[in-house]
Amino acid sequence: MNKRLILNIIGDVILIEAAMMLLPLLVGGIYREWSAIYFLMMAAVCGILGGCLCKVPSKRKNMYPKDGFVAVALCWICISLLGALPFTLSGEIPSYVDAVFEMVSGFTTTGSSILTNVEGLSHCMLFWRSLSHWIGGMGVLVFMLALLPTLGGQAIHLLRAESPGPTVDKVVPKMRTSAEILYIIYTAMTLVLVVLYLLGGMPLFDSICIAFGTAGTGGFAVTNDSMMHYSTYIQSVTTVFMILFGVNFSVYFFLLKRKLKLAFRNTELWVYLAVIAISTGVIAVNIRSQMPSWFQSVHHSAFTVGSIITTTGFGTVNFDLWPELSRVILCFLMIMGACAGSTGGGFKVSRVVMLLKFAKNEISRAVHPNAVKIVRMDGKQVSNDVIQNVLVFTVVYIAIVLVSVLLVSLDGYDASTTVTSVLATINNIGPGLGVVGPYGNFASLSVLSKIVLTLDMLIGRLEIFPMVILLTPSTWLKN
Repeated sequence: MNKRLILNIIGDVILIEAAMMLLPLLVGGIYREWSAIYFLMMAAVCGILGGCLCKVPSKRKNMYPKDGFVAVALCWICISLLGALPFTLSGEIPSYVDAVFEMVSGFTTTGSSILTNVEGLSHCMLFWRSLSHWIGGMGVLVFMLALLPTLGGQAIHLLRAESPGPTVDKVVPKMRTSAEILYIIYTAMTLVLVVLYLLGGMPLFDSICIAFGTAGTGGFAVTNDSMMHYSTYIQSVTTVFMILFGVNFSVYFFLLKRKLKLAFRNTELWVYLAVIAISTGVIAVNIRSQMPSWFQSVHHSAFTVGSIITTTGFGTVNFDLWPELSRVILCFLMIMGACAGSTGGGFKVSRVVMLLKFAKNEISRAVHPNAVKIVRMDGKQVSNDVIQNVLVFTVVYIAIVLVSVLLVSLDGYDASTTVTSVLATINNIGPGLGVVGPYGNFASLSVLSKIVLTLDMLIGRLEIFPMVILLTPSTWLKN
């Protein structure tokens, strides 16, 4: 393992975090908040620490897949631990465990919170909390690659370790150019969303913070009632953009290049949209008796389905009070998640499609042993390595969920709360059901449960393997 190069990469990421901390410092200055001084302090600390790590001499510039996994996992842990300090130093989140939970929830775009009074935070802390969504949405390593051409073609190992989905390819041959294109599209869509919010009468501060949460499919709001007190127009715009940010960003690249066949010949995209449409229709019918009109039924159903499947976690109503059928559908959507290559979390639609096709082939093979069956996506054969990767991912995912549920169950909450708290964090959704539902939070959970769920958020955002490899003893043995 090239440990010195990994330290250099961590240093680069910490320097980026230091620069990002100047933005909430500016916000604090605008609102004349003394708590902003802690961002200046931490920016200085991160600057010194990052600079020292970048100066570690590294003779070997070779990077291997294992190095990429370890570097990505350590980078996310470091920025979360450092990013949590302003909350604790200012006293706005006194417990460091709680602050780390909140910050990991931010960077992993989960949106789960231990805060009982969001509006009690200062503007600079609210801004930092929401900005973490935007940074983590596309990936902090992808952002680094867009800025720093230090690794050349070997940077694909970082992209594959950080990006969501069973397969990751460069949009264009050059890695840095791919990262730049992704962030240009991401930034442009975010700016359009801010403008649409402003046109709807939303205050500038709210517009920026909510846009960060929507773009990163994170779900941190600036008010205690999430999106409930905003207008129907604002909620509708959010519904559309949550769904858009849950689409694989390569689709937008192909649209910009006018390669319509490549953009729309995408099985995952159509399955994703079909699931949203069907789920919205079924839930709208199921909750009609609880709504004043069909419009409200469809409106809140579409918003909630979009929020859950994209793992954003915003809410316009307390869906924990909906009929059991609707709640079960939402649980299925929690697990499925959005498209690979999007800012959304979850298991990913592409993995679900591959597993279903693989299962169909295996059943057919049992009936016709000599038949040759292959799994195809978008007209292309899916390699056995990818199928094996998906199967291993599924087994490890289930194992982690089961262990996490057992540990969280020690708190003694009902099954709905226990199970959905794990699903909500490992799938980076935010709210679950019961105590951790849209009207609740994670504040009452024990320290052990918060640590377990914090790890689940990191495991889910980094697609399991980086964190598992990081914690495997053999990873650290000399080659």
